[in-house]
Amino acid sequence: MSLLGQIYSLMKMAASQGGVGAVTALQGQHYPNVPHWNPGVMQHQQPLHTARSLDRALEDAVCSGILNVSGRKLRDYPGLNYDLTDTTQADLSKNRFGEIPPEVCMFAPLESLNLYHNCIKMIPEAIINLQMLTYLNISRNQLSVLPTFLFSLPLRVLVVSNNKLVSVPDDIGKAKDLMELDISCNEIQVLPAQMGRLFALRELNIRRNCLQVLPDELSDLPLIRLDFSCNKITEIPPSYRKLSHLQHIILDNNPIQSPPAQVCLKGKIHIFKYLNMQACRQDKKPDSLDLSTLGKRCLVHQLTDSKNHGPDSGIGSDNVKTVCVCAHVVLQNLESRLKVLLPDDVGAALMDGVILCHLANHIRPRSVASIHVPSPAVPKLSMAKCRRNVENFLDACKKLGVPQDKLCLPHHILEERGLVKVGVTVQALLDLSSLKATQLSTM
Repeated sequence: MSLLGQIYSLMKMAASQGGVGAVTALQGQHYPNVPHWNPGVMQHQQPLHTARSLDRALEDAVCSGILNVSGRKLRDYPGLNYDLTDTTQADLSKNRFGEIPPEVCMFAPLESLNLYHNCIKMIPEAIINLQMLTYLNISRNQLSVLPTFLFSLPLRVLVVSNNKLVSVPDDIGKAKDLMELDISCNEIQVLPAQMGRLFALRELNIRRNCLQVLPDELSDLPLIRLDFSCNKITEIPPSYRKLSHLQHIILDNNPIQSPPAQVCLKGKIHIFKYLNMQACRQDKKPDSLDLSTLGKRCLVHQLTDSKNHGPDSGIGSDNVKTVCVCAHVVLQNLESRLKVLLPDDVGAALMDGVILCHLANHIRPRSVASIHVPSPAVPKLSMAKCRRNVENFLDACKKLGVPQDKLCLPHHILEERGLVKVGVTVQALLDLSSLKATQLSTM
C-alpha cells in the first residue's frame, strides 16, 4: 500500500476511536522518509531558535568586533554577560530601545553605530566617549534636539532623518570632518549660517522640512549632492552658482519663483546659467549704470569698429556714453517684454539671435517659424545657426513693418559691432507693437 493509502486507512480507523486517536495513530507510526511531526513542540520552536541565534550573534561579536542585533524587538541591552568592549561596528537598528544603551557608549573603538528605527528620545552625553565614531545613523527615532556635544565626535556621516527636530544647533559648524549630513523629514525652519563651515561636506539632504530660505553660506561648500525638495523655498540664492562641484540638485515640491519653473525643469545647467545672469544684474543695478566699467568695454568696440568697418558700423560716430546708455535701454526693453534676466554684456547675449527671434514671436506669434536654440549637450550654437537666427529675425522685422532705415545688418549682431543700430531696430519693433495696441484701444 502507498504512503498516502496507509495514512488514510489509519485516520479512518482512528475516527471510530474518537478524534484524538488519529493524531495518536499517526505519531505511533514510523515513516523513514517523512520528517517527524509533533504538534506539541511546534509552537515553542521559534522562541527557542531566536534565543539561540541572539546568543550566537553575541558570541560572534566577541570574536569579530561586529555586533549585529538588528530587528529583534529588544528593549534592553542583551550583552551584559559578554565582553564586547572591542566592538568596532554595532547595528542595533529596528528594535525598541528607549535610549542608547550606556554599555554601547563604553565601546571605545566603535567606528559605526546604527540605531535606525528605535524609540530613542535623547542622545546621552556619554556618547562623547566614542572618539573613534565616524558613522552615526539615528534616523526614525523621537529626537527633538541635537546636543552640542555630538559635534565633538569625528563624524563623517550623520543621519538623523525622520525625527522631531525643529532646529540645528550652531555648534554643527565644529563638525569639520562631516562629509554627509541627512536631516530630512523633520520640522526644521532655519539652517544656521555656521553650516557654511562644514568644508568637508559632500552630500546634504534637507528634504521635507519647513525651510523658507537657503542660507548663502552653503555656497562655500564642496557639495556634490544637494536635496532641498519638499520645503517652502521660493528662491535659489544667486551665490549658489559657486557650487562648482555640484552634480545633483533636487528641488521639486517647492514654491520656487526664482529661477522660474520653466528654468528649473530644464535642469542644473540652465539653473546655473540663470543664477549667473541674476548675479550680474545684482552686481549692476539698472538705476546705477557703471559707465566707468562699461565705458571701457564700449570704447574698445568703438575703436575696433571705426578701424575695421568705418562709419557703416554704426558706432564710429557715437560716443561711449551713447553706446552704454543704448545697451542699458536695450537690456531693459528685452527683460521687460520677455520677462527674462539678461547679462550686462548685451551684445554677447544677442549674438546667437535666439532672444531676438523670441522677441519677434512675442510681438507676433510665429513670425519666426523655426529658432535654433542651444541644448545642455551643445550649449553654444554654431556660427551658421546663429546667422540663420539673425537673418530670420531681420526678415520678420521687415514683414512686421520696421522701416528699412531702422534695420541693422547681420554683422551688427553676429560680430557684436553696432549695438546702437541693433538698439534702434529693437526699439522700432517695440514701437510697432505699442502703436498697434494703441490703435486697437481707440477703435
